[in-house]
Amino acid sequence: MTSIELSRLTDEWIWAYEDYDPRSERLREALCTLGNGYFATRGAAPEVTAGAAHYPGTYVAGCYNRLTSHVAGRDVENEDIVNLPNWLPLRFRIHPDDGPPGRWFSPDRERDGLLLYRQWLDLRQGTLHRALRFRDAHGRHLGVEQTRLVHMGDPHLAALRTTFTAEDWHGTVEVDSAIDGTVANNGVARYRDLAGAHLTKVRTGAAPDAADTVWLHCRTTRSAIHVALAARTRCRAGRRKPEQVLTKLAGRRAAQRLTVPIGPKKPVTVEKTVALHTSKDRAISGPLEAALERVRHAGDFNTLLGSHAAAWERLWRRADVEAPGEAGHILRLHLFHVLQTLSPHTADLDVGVPARGLHGEAYRGHVFWDELFVLPYLNLHFPEVSRALLTYRYRRLPQALRAARAIGRDGARFPWQSGSDGREETPEVHLNPRSGRWLPDHSRLQHHVGSAIAYNVWRYGQATGDTGFLHAEGAEMLVQIARFWADSAVFDDDLGRYRIKQVVGPDEYHEGYPDTDRPGLDDNAYTNVTAAWVLARALELTRELPASRRDDLFDRLDMRPGETELWDEVSRRLYVPFHRGVVSQFAGYGELAELDWEGLRARHGDIRRLDRILEAEGDSVNRYQASKQADVLMLGYLFTPAELGRLFGRLGYDMDEATWRRTVDYYLARTSHGSTLSGLVHAWVLARARHRDAWEQLQEALASDVADIQGGTTAEGIHLGAMAGTLDLLQRGLTGLEARDGVLWMDPAPLPELSEYGFSVRYRSDGGIQVRMKPGQLWVGVPPWEEEPVRVQLAWGHPQPEAGGGYVARDGAGPRDGVGFEVAPGENRLMPLPESTLS
Repeated sequence: MTSIELSRLTDEWIWAYEDYDPRSERLREALCTLGNGYFATRGAAPEVTAGAAHYPGTYVAGCYNRLTSHVAGRDVENEDIVNLPNWLPLRFRIHPDDGPPGRWFSPDRERDGLLLYRQWLDLRQGTLHRALRFRDAHGRHLGVEQTRLVHMGDPHLAALRTTFTAEDWHGTVEVDSAIDGTVANNGVARYRDLAGAHLTKVRTGAAPDAADTVWLHCRTTRSAIHVALAARTRCRAGRRKPEQVLTKLAGRRAAQRLTVPIGPKKPVTVEKTVALHTSKDRAISGPLEAALERVRHAGDFNTLLGSHAAAWERLWRRADVEAPGEAGHILRLHLFHVLQTLSPHTADLDVGVPARGLHGEAYRGHVFWDELFVLPYLNLHFPEVSRALLTYRYRRLPQALRAARAIGRDGARFPWQSGSDGREETPEVHLNPRSGRWLPDHSRLQHHVGSAIAYNVWRYGQATGDTGFLHAEGAEMLVQIARFWADSAVFDDDLGRYRIKQVVGPDEYHEGYPDTDRPGLDDNAYTNVTAAWVLARALELTRELPASRRDDLFDRLDMRPGETELWDEVSRRLYVPFHRGVVSQFAGYGELAELDWEGLRARHGDIRRLDRILEAEGDSVNRYQASKQADVLMLGYLFTPAELGRLFGRLGYDMDEATWRRTVDYYLARTSHGSTLSGLVHAWVLARARHRDAWEQLQEALASDVADIQGGTTAEGIHLGAMAGTLDLLQRGLTGLEARDGVLWMDPAPLPELSEYGFSVRYRSDGGIQVRMKPGQLWVGVPPWEEEPVRVQLAWGHPQPEAGGGYVARDGAGPRDGVGFEVAPGENRLMPLPESTLS
């Protein structure tokens, strides 16, 4: 595996870094972000400011703002998640009795004097810790220990505790605790030519009834979201009190400065408690009043830590994953960041899945199709969060309807990049940092995002049995997405089939044909096959709806006579191109030139971002058979082999095992893995056939953020889809787990290198169904509070267990080989696995 910067600590719940390395600080800050689903703060040191080595950032879910920039000779409007005032600042300096005062501490300035520098995440408790010891220019030693939290129980609170220990001197320590409103969005280098000052009307003040509290209030420039932070700073130094406490309000900064006596064996502890509110919050009269009130009633640090740790304990009971070794360590870190971005608090918000978490400003905090890789995991742990994320899409359905009408189409066209209100946020130009040129961006033609939304609606309904959502909001979205695909398909008399033209597929490298100015490609296989699936599912759902609901839905949507018949026809006659016995990524793909892969690797080494390399050389990836990430092979990620065979069969094509294997081999040899999702999808596709290759791809997916294999991108924000996807690979990909028709279906395919692991799933009630895989064994445990036995169906032939009651299981294709059993409440069942799963 790619070298990963880890400590030698053996605790599987600790993620630690040793020593201070300014070259790695931004990466560490992203991976040490703390959040609670409402807001998150990067893991920057409290005494640093934004610069080359550091980037403090605090982001509230769904807090966006628009600015206009002049780029490449045109005015460009962009909407960004806003970097809010920094609540972290807490700097310090020493004032010895027998010498001159020291300067404000900075790890960059004091690198020669740093004797110890360690920071670590406690994943179990959701806290970030730092321990440092340094010697100043006069030989005086000071130890500093810090613990930070962003409260998982109360989503509006955060706290920082700092303890100072003077080892060999007497005097005072001066502490400056502040809220800094001088921030801007400048954390992504390629965006720095764009406007980034999102905050205005900044005011500061001191609480009238609390001498230890200051506040800052501001608003965003165009979205007019009001933001308020209140910070309470208290010193705990036994019976000693600060010699001086000064409130300093200057421009966009509100601070309190404490001077506290200190000496050997007389440590000083400073506690900073912060409340954050915005005008989007519910049940408040105003954000400033709410922030002041909340911080006024907040307990001390130990009290907050106790309730925060208890909230995390409840999360881990619902969603922990256990796997041995380095892979297990990384998987738990991935889960930690998923839970910080999309926690139960998210269920109360109008937000989508931010592709880069709440960990930085890459992708401008936008919502892409990454929910396709996130919701399948959440469905079996936090279905209320999945429903809220789908509701985010439903609330923006009117905007998607208008977007379709704007290009002359029926139904709903969801945007490739979404933000506050659901309009298309994909930029029209993007910067190639290799060449320095601004280039047209046609990725808004990735209309397959609509199929991803429909897929999640359907899978959510299957996993949860939530017919209330599926038959109402879900059905409306599915129908409108189906209408878009039916209206986008154009009949070709020569082929005798329907075609969908001028789109961009998941590959993203190919945005048009060589030597033409027309953007888009024709008959992208992934787009066409998933469109056919959407149409078939829309037909199935509308037929299953109770008659009264179906009539009401069709009436509200003004369904025309013959529409459903057209859906059926298009779903059976969409064109899928082939060449050389494999599925073509799009029509004409096989006619493109082959690439000199070895020559490129010899010249450039890392060629993941092949598009940027070729453009900088005056060439274009549009000319070549090359993919950034899985495109055709995404079909093997979404659908089981049986489902894929039925899909192609409905379209009138044969998709046997030999054809699929040829297709996998063909594209695997032509993929540069320029996306963190690439290794994940390929690992999933290869898991049941090529274990060694699957393990290599999974290692790539696991290392993608922790080792920053994309070369600096993780510092701008983690890749949430890849993180959640690795968890889902363990949960569903290697177990074949599906929850549908009141049965847990399983078809295990463990990797030899990852054949022992365990997790829990929420199924039918409050969760707690335990699944454990070991070499040759499957263990299922049911908690005693379940009201009924859990039915499990294994999809391979095996003798019936001695007890438990077998039954014949069926899917849409008829009888299925395997063994079914039941596990009663309070019991568990150990099943041997056949030899075919142990290769």
